[in-house]
Amino acid sequence: MRRNPFGVDICCRKGSRSPLQELYNPIQLELSNTAVLHQMRRDQVTDTCRANSALSRKRRVLTPNDLKHLVVDEDHELIYCYVPKVACTNWKRLMMVLTGRGKYSDPMEIPANEAHVSANLKTLNQYSIPEINHRLKSYMKFLFVREPFERLVSAYRNKFTQKYNTSFHKRYGTKIIKRQRKNATQEALRKGDDVKFEEFVAYLIDPHTQREEPFNEHWQTVYSLCHPCHIRYDLVGKYETLEEDSNYVLQLAGVGSYLKFPTYAKSTRTTDEMTTEFFQNISSEHQTQLYEVYKLDFLMFNYSVPSYLKLE
Repeated sequence: MRRNPFGVDICCRKGSRSPLQELYNPIQLELSNTAVLHQMRRDQVTDTCRANSALSRKRRVLTPNDLKHLVVDEDHELIYCYVPKVACTNWKRLMMVLTGRGKYSDPMEIPANEAHVSANLKTLNQYSIPEINHRLKSYMKFLFVREPFERLVSAYRNKFTQKYNTSFHKRYGTKIIKRQRKNATQEALRKGDDVKFEEFVAYLIDPHTQREEPFNEHWQTVYSLCHPCHIRYDLVGKYETLEEDSNYVLQLAGVGSYLKFPTYAKSTRTTDEMTTEFFQNISSEHQTQLYEVYKLDFLMFNYSVPSYLKLE
């Protein structure tokens, strides 16, 4: 077995305490500020699900297909629900290190495209029903969330303004332009590579879109991807406190002494100021309709209504 640079085998959890025990029954009896913060986040999700039960629990039973975003780490008893545009590439890299049984030691040596190869990670939908239930009950479940409209603008910028994303331009761009742009040129209809943000928003709030097929995972709501009203997550990490929350998860898993969340400066990151600019040209009617689409994510994860919105 390969060892990581610190000389520690990283395949298996050390000691007899599971991450769930570390979280809910810490050896130090007094709760840390971090533990209190995460308890508040859990309570926020529970309270929102209860208050919006008609909306949040439309479907009473989850199917295995609903669990394809939940990555399982058997050795450390972790389940991670990945949300695109919320540091999921780096978290998938970390999960490959944790589940690789020594094959990987440095997450940043794993190419980004390799982190997204489905065969490199095992997801919960690949298990039998009894195995699924056992893991949901005894493994520590966590996810990471982001301010919903900042995540949405990040998805738009990545998928519709980058020339290399031709698959998205063909699959979604052509459809959006055909439906939302009057007098579109033949080239625009063929390439789909110049979708405006206003057209993207109009596509998202169009009832026909939601009847046609589920949203793509890059702009699907977190509650539809991870089902937090059906699955009780033990930790809700936030993009705004990404390093602290990520390293807390690793600490609970017993690997925090030699594995840290990768940090690097990204100048292209979508910010709140950038998001504000994108919404300047969106009508108040469309802003209101879009907020309704993502409302549960705002409420569930305690994000306030953005100050730049002009809701009707």
